[in-house]
Amino acid sequence: MSTQLSYLTLAGGGQSLYEDRKSRFLGHAAAVATEEQALCFLKSVRETYRDASHHCYAWRLRDNHLARYSDDGEPAGTAGLPMMEVLSGGDIVDVIVVVTRYFGGTLLGTGGLVRAYTKAAQQAVADAGVARMTACDLAMCAVAYNKKAQMEALIAQHGGGVDELEFGADLLYTYYTPAACTDGFEAALTELTLGQAQPIRVERQYRALPVPFRFEKF
Repeated sequence: MSTQLSYLTLAGGGQSLYEDRKSRFLGHAAAVATEEQALCFLKSVRETYRDASHHCYAWRLRDNHLARYSDDGEPAGTAGLPMMEVLSGGDIVDVIVVVTRYFGGTLLGTGGLVRAYTKAAQQAVADAGVARMTACDLAMCAVAYNKKAQMEALIAQHGGGVDELEFGADLLYTYYTPAACTDGFEAALTELTLGQAQPIRVERQYRALPVPFRFEKF
């Protein structure tokens, strides 16, 4: 397993539908961490759409830089490879994309197939959303009730989020901030609460934080 660093992956699962001359291309994208997970996802898509003409796929994993793709009976180089280029071009890893085709009765030619599989893959990834795996500091902090809106705005402004909020004598937040922003957040929190808030850092962990992303030729 490679060392965990900042990298792009998917924020969730995504689907797409691309049509050309009555052929339908159903895209499915998912975040996966192992080859076993990728194969399981591929199997589930095949079983769901077992009457389809083709189930072409591409996946990229950080683990040993593993990458696999298949045209699944389409002309060589018209499906799996273009889908892999979508992933590698965006430098997205720990991801699988499966595009299922229902043949519409008209041959699309190699150019048409490349375009269709590329578009279906791009749209499925876009629907899932892209996230950057980022080192974050998980912390806890109690603040007064009258600071609730300001506290949550401050966390959001520093790129973080709230995991849990407990109501007691004060509000007890369990939250995270990107490690690069933690010192700045804590300085702003000290200013906001006049030094009364005492954040306790629990651990550093990696989280998938959504980022703006657009394919150049989407």
